[in-house]
Amino acid sequence: MRRVLVANRGEIACRIMRTLRVLGIASVAVYHHEDRSAPHVQAADLALPLSADVPSAAYLDRQQLIACALQAAADAVHPGYGFLSENALFAEQVAAAGLTFIGPDAAAMRLLGDKIRAREFAAAHGVPVAPSIVGELPEIARRAHEIGYPLLIKAAAGGGGKGMRIVRSAAQLAESLQLAAQEAARYFGDGRVYAERYLEQPRHIEVQVLGDGQGGAVHLFERECSVQRRYQKIIEESPAPRLPAELRAAMCTAAVRLTAAARYRNAGTVEFVLAAGGEFYFLEMNTRLQVEHPVTECILGLDLVALQLRIAAGEALGLTQPQLLPRGHAIECRICAEEPEQEFRPATGRVGVLHVPQGPGVRFDGGLRQGQLITPSFDSMLGKLIAWGPDRAAAIERLTQALAEFVLLGVPNNVDYLRRVLEHGQFRAGALHTGFLAQHAAELTAPPATPPQQLVAALAALGCDPDFERLRQHTPEPHASIGPWRN
Repeated sequence: MRRVLVANRGEIACRIMRTLRVLGIASVAVYHHEDRSAPHVQAADLALPLSADVPSAAYLDRQQLIACALQAAADAVHPGYGFLSENALFAEQVAAAGLTFIGPDAAAMRLLGDKIRAREFAAAHGVPVAPSIVGELPEIARRAHEIGYPLLIKAAAGGGGKGMRIVRSAAQLAESLQLAAQEAARYFGDGRVYAERYLEQPRHIEVQVLGDGQGGAVHLFERECSVQRRYQKIIEESPAPRLPAELRAAMCTAAVRLTAAARYRNAGTVEFVLAAGGEFYFLEMNTRLQVEHPVTECILGLDLVALQLRIAAGEALGLTQPQLLPRGHAIECRICAEEPEQEFRPATGRVGVLHVPQGPGVRFDGGLRQGQLITPSFDSMLGKLIAWGPDRAAAIERLTQALAEFVLLGVPNNVDYLRRVLEHGQFRAGALHTGFLAQHAAELTAPPATPPQQLVAALAALGCDPDFERLRQHTPEPHASIGPWRN
């Protein structure tokens, strides 16, 4: 490959371009007018505009993206994650245009991207699946008693918590099925849903896999992804804490078996739910690079994007399972423009001050710059702060300190909230489950800051040298001045 178009934006586009630069491969960015000064545009060797009235629609326009790739004389397209990364039609169209799609083929996407088909395929190959009911809405309602309540209604073609409902009694079932189907149709163009047994406070464990498309596959160990809000992860780590070795081996083996049976090519992730009693069940397979891939890279010393490129170029995996030996522990926090105290409501604003911490074992994957406008047009995630340490305790300490040093002013964000999660005793003990944030909501709520404290923090972030003790003690009248600074 000599030139790759990155059909994405933000931090993942910047992340992919870093690897392309290391490998001596030219990068092509695409951008909507709203993104014309974004970091991913500045990072690319060539940037081409996309037109659309709605910014997000520009990155979903398959024909425009392929036209840009051909105009730039690109050899391949990397979809990143989100947008068209798991769109089988896009993968087919890229291939039909004579370009290489850096990901699995369309057949694997269709098989594994449809949750109902994927569950059936997993069960046929000995991968445990939770008891479930598949069929039309009346059929699900009629048979719900067979697996018992509570039930989880899920979209067949969905993800990210969309088209999902927890049903705790028969009285709730009909309305929940209808609402889930409507939401699934709205977000994914497919109103099919199914029901499965709902596990109370399970853990969410996923296994990173690589496949060569010929039946060869390896796993890159597991990630703990249980700390979630609105069914979306905000903290991930590897290895998973307090996971018995035999259970880890069983889950990783099941993931490899599924990957090999599907003749899967490129990077993917097999996700499981883990019950308190140690039973695990197949959840889904994500046929793309995951947001949380950096923690796997940190413990194995690999570059997953580079491996994706080599597999897409037709090279062998180049890795055997005995060669893959994890070292230490890594944790990632997703930094989002949101207000945790307002039920994680997405936020907007302009980045006024940005300071990214540095230090041993600390990594930041982002696509931010000072002055950048954060709008509601895209997902609220702004970047990812990752820390590696020789053990879990060291990784937590490094990441906690890095969050304390991270400054992002101008946009409400979850940096302080993430730090409180890391400092929570139950998090440090590894007592994790998908209801962790809700269970400890009261303890994770921020204490109200007094105006002098806010002023001191703002002045320090701006690089000023205020008289801290005077500021702490001084309670000015309205409109009074503190030196040159108005109250």
